Amino acid sequence: MSDLDAKLAEIAAQYDELQAELARPEVIADPNEIRRLGRELARLEPTVAAFRTLTETRDELGGARDLRDASDGDEDMRAMAREEVDRLEGDEARLLDELRVLLLPRDPNDERDVILEVRAGAGGEEAALFAAELLRMYLRYASRHRFATEVLSLSETGIDGIKEAIVQVRADGAYSRLKFEGGVHRVQRIPATESSGRIHTSTATVVVMPEADEVEIDIDEDKDLRIEVKRSSGPGGQSVNTTDSAVRITHLPTGLVVEIQDEKSQHKNKAKALSVLRSRLLDLEIQKQRAADSATRRSMVGSGDRSDKVRTYNFPQDRVTDHRIGKTVHNLPGVMDGDLDDLIDALIMADQADRLANLMGADDAA
Repeated sequence: MSDLDAKLAEIAAQYDELQAELARPEVIADPNEIRRLGRELARLEPTVAAFRTLTETRDELGGARDLRDASDGDEDMRAMAREEVDRLEGDEARLLDELRVLLLPRDPNDERDVILEVRAGAGGEEAALFAAELLRMYLRYASRHRFATEVLSLSETGIDGIKEAIVQVRADGAYSRLKFEGGVHRVQRIPATESSGRIHTSTATVVVMPEADEVEIDIDEDKDLRIEVKRSSGPGGQSVNTTDSAVRITHLPTGLVVEIQDEKSQHKNKAKALSVLRSRLLDLEIQKQRAADSATRRSMVGSGDRSDKVRTYNFPQDRVTDHRIGKTVHNLPGVMDGDLDDLIDALIMADQADRLANLMGADDAA
């Protein structure tokens, strides 16, 4: 048995053990444990399914080779067996390639929900309008995939633009689909207010963070937090309601600040603000880990640098270009309506190819 086969057999056994554990009465009574085990099973399932298909394919291939190599029997049957061997050998090679990718070290956060933030950057009112369009793009993308979304915070400009939005995206694997969207997004177009027809360039920043569970990030509310409450306000500062419901939380050790005012309940706003804060703290840990990981720094896709210019949306040319992988699509209206799968799939494949090349290079060096 090869090292690859041994590793795959070990994963299949682990998968079966998790399924048995999920059926235990004490686990069934614990929603958190059910969710944890469900995530683990979902993570392992593609690898186990491909391995079992590989095993079946190899069994069929063995029978086809025996028939092909038989000294007696019908020649037409042996010719059919030769064709079957060629097909099955192709299937085996494809499955082995697929499994090598599946066995790449996985981002442990891939199956998590997401906290996504969109902020207007350089460009004044046009940047705020573009940020609003990006927010709609991600909400439409989530809707296409039946991801649950909730806008936790929205700071509008009063001209249909936004200064900042914070959105929770809930779905298994949400982070794996959205994590490469982080960075600076640039728009090139003629603003509606531009009388000379000159093309302007504006930017917006997108931050994508895995949502942290409460038990993961230890926060001492008495020592680590300064919590302030005030009246909520809308565009232009007008009063939204008559209660002191807006909550502003400052994490004293890091200086991170989160303000949520969308709910009329102070308790709900505090809970949402704490959720965003936990995710930002987890994201800080991820950024530190990436900075220390030379292989990640080399990755063409996965740097996660907030200052990276990741994508340009050129309206006059109906062009969207992702600069990390050099991919351009000429379907800008569709992209802005949430049709992001071509870009996201290409980013995932580029990241996998890059990590596989790094892994093979490391194996060769060893």
